[in-house]
Amino acid sequence: MRQSVVLITGAAGEIGHTLVTHLSDAGLAEVITLDLKPLNDDIQRRVRRAYTGSILEREVLDAILAEYEVDTIYHLAALLSTRSEFTPLTAHQVNVDGSLNLLEFAQAEGRSHGRDVKFFYPSSIAAYGFESLAEKIAAGRVREDEANRPVTMYGCNKLYCEQLGRYYSRYYKQLDAESRSRVDFRAIRFPGLISAFTLPSGGTSDFVPEMIHAAVGRQHYACFVRPDARIPFMTMPDAVDAIFALMNAPRAALTRSTYNITAFNPSAEEVAKLVTERFPEASIAWQVDEKRQAIIDSWPSDVDDGAARRDWGLAPRHDLTAAFDDYLLPNIR
Repeated sequence: MRQSVVLITGAAGEIGHTLVTHLSDAGLAEVITLDLKPLNDDIQRRVRRAYTGSILEREVLDAILAEYEVDTIYHLAALLSTRSEFTPLTAHQVNVDGSLNLLEFAQAEGRSHGRDVKFFYPSSIAAYGFESLAEKIAAGRVREDEANRPVTMYGCNKLYCEQLGRYYSRYYKQLDAESRSRVDFRAIRFPGLISAFTLPSGGTSDFVPEMIHAAVGRQHYACFVRPDARIPFMTMPDAVDAIFALMNAPRAALTRSTYNITAFNPSAEEVAKLVTERFPEASIAWQVDEKRQAIIDSWPSDVDDGAARRDWGLAPRHDLTAAFDDYLLPNIR
């Protein structure tokens, strides 16, 4: 008999590490992983099997299908925003074709063992798009179905995959009398995420974590956005808590397939003030990159996460001050 497992793609990243550790410590499920990069030793020993390969390789997915009954998929593998903008065709192949492969895999798994496969997908505020700063300011808190006009390849990929997931979950082969959906698709549209344990990697929303890490490391920081730049943020622990809250919610309680979440939405200047209050020697200047600033200006200043709070109890622990004082500064130090 095939063994029942949870599959995590992109498991070598911080969210993947946290998911593996949580599932392992709680004894909730056997975990298998798929990533282009090998796992570190601590994570490797926690998983049933670690596959090294690409979500574009159908033969790898077929091998998993032959050996395991996958009940839940956390699909974290992706080409991230900055690189996607430099290589849009590759981004489409990885982010869209790879996700489509995983959705087909989930449907095949569910059909083979006769029960729906839960499928978690991490979307992004990059799925939004405003054509001017004035439009962004006038919009205020944005709901999930508003301003879905992304201006980056990454955002286009995310928005399309949200719709693919909705299709596979609700409308799969709707004209086929013998077909039924076996995918329980659930997505979160993440804001900017701030981690104490991972160095920023040049992402479009990294001006906040970059500022903090530079201050702790006593390095000068030239912020690439204007002081008034504002988008929503959340700490990494709150983001992971949200994933588990959504995945553990009864399907009947969910009124949508994709949910906004957020915790705080400071301007870059407000973050700089907090940093300099706690690190008086911090050196921060403003050196605006107009292209990256334009992308930030296309994203909402804030999002309406009322559906997540109502449907599955979203309750972030960290506002901006708590994020600094209780999570970021003690751990980065």
